[in-house]
Amino acid sequence: MKTSLSLFEGYGVELEYMIVNKDDLSVNPIADEVIKKIAGEYTSDVELGEIGWSNELVLHVIELKTNGPRKSLDKLDNRFQENVNHINEILKKHNSVLLPTGAHPFMNPFTETKLWPHEYNAVYESYDRIFGCKGHGWSNLQSTHINLPFANDEEFGRLHAAIRLLLPIMPALSASTPIIDRKPTGIIDTRLEVYRLNQKKIPSLAGLVIPERAFSESEYEDLILKKLYKDIEPYDTEDILKYEWLNSRGAIARFDRNTIEIRIIDIQECPTADLAVVDAIVETLKKLISEEWVSYADQKLWDENQLSKIFLDVIKFGEEAEINDLQYLKLFGFNCDEGCRAKDLWNHIADNIFEEDYFSNNEVGKALNVILTEGSLSARIIKQLNNNFSSENITELYRKLAVLLSEGKMLSINN
Repeated sequence: MKTSLSLFEGYGVELEYMIVNKDDLSVNPIADEVIKKIAGEYTSDVELGEIGWSNELVLHVIELKTNGPRKSLDKLDNRFQENVNHINEILKKHNSVLLPTGAHPFMNPFTETKLWPHEYNAVYESYDRIFGCKGHGWSNLQSTHINLPFANDEEFGRLHAAIRLLLPIMPALSASTPIIDRKPTGIIDTRLEVYRLNQKKIPSLAGLVIPERAFSESEYEDLILKKLYKDIEPYDTEDILKYEWLNSRGAIARFDRNTIEIRIIDIQECPTADLAVVDAIVETLKKLISEEWVSYADQKLWDENQLSKIFLDVIKFGEEAEINDLQYLKLFGFNCDEGCRAKDLWNHIADNIFEEDYFSNNEVGKALNVILTEGSLSARIIKQLNNNFSSENITELYRKLAVLLSEGKMLSINN
């Protein structure tokens, strides 16, 4: 159903969590049983007031999402936290808990993956047949999605232009996946590294993750959708996958409901941290769309290849990534003569979009302050491990992260 909302008149947020054994953190594929506990039957989703629960590709992941667009992000972290607690209460009898971060630190996706077997299974089986969904880029990645509305072609163009410019530096705030296969990968956002390559059999599906320069529905159809529909045809003869969600770029247009969905954000350690990242992204997009920093005409000039270079550096180095493209920095009103780190740019942006008391009088603002001052969750995980990457130390830290999720607290030098 299409929304009639204009820019920033509504927000949709989705949070994905894995279900793990409380003791050894092994994945527990019982998302269907959790949903059945509330719905009374095996179904793909269930609504509980403002928040709904739904399935994902694999049985050890459950998604929490707003039921339709929400007028404001205010207190949304509290609603998500209440639902996290509700699910954890259900999981007690299974000796299980929800675990945050964008990837499990030692799950073996090739032996432990179980696909969702119920409603919409034909879609998941098609993906598995074409790509093989037993891998980190498929069955071991959890994310936060932001859905933002547009009312018409003009609003779509402005929103898409702004999102394209911001995508490259989002992982500097949201990276939470430095550990896979029981060891540090050397990549701050490993989830995005495997995500961008998981459909390389058909490269047009994800492209460069940064979308092409399309600023109207017709341009988007011509530049993106027509090609990926054509390229999937030999593998999808029954047209099971021929829908807009087949597009795997970092932000995808959903003209069926007049929204753009941002998909490259790693899940954080608690909903307040997730909403801190969402808040920073939304307020920055508002600033870009207002043209206070740079005109819409200039925003549209940036090619996906230019933006992808910055994006790849930020995937690897996170907030410490060097950004030497001075013209890119100027898009955010940041005049820096010799380049800067991604975290310097984000601190500049935060100073421009938030009042000073936001970081001290608001729980979401306090969470954002932790990210800006102590680093991304990936950076904080590495610091907490303190060069001890034994299985025992990694398990102990991620067990702590599960507790922090249940308590709605940040991983910080203060805890």
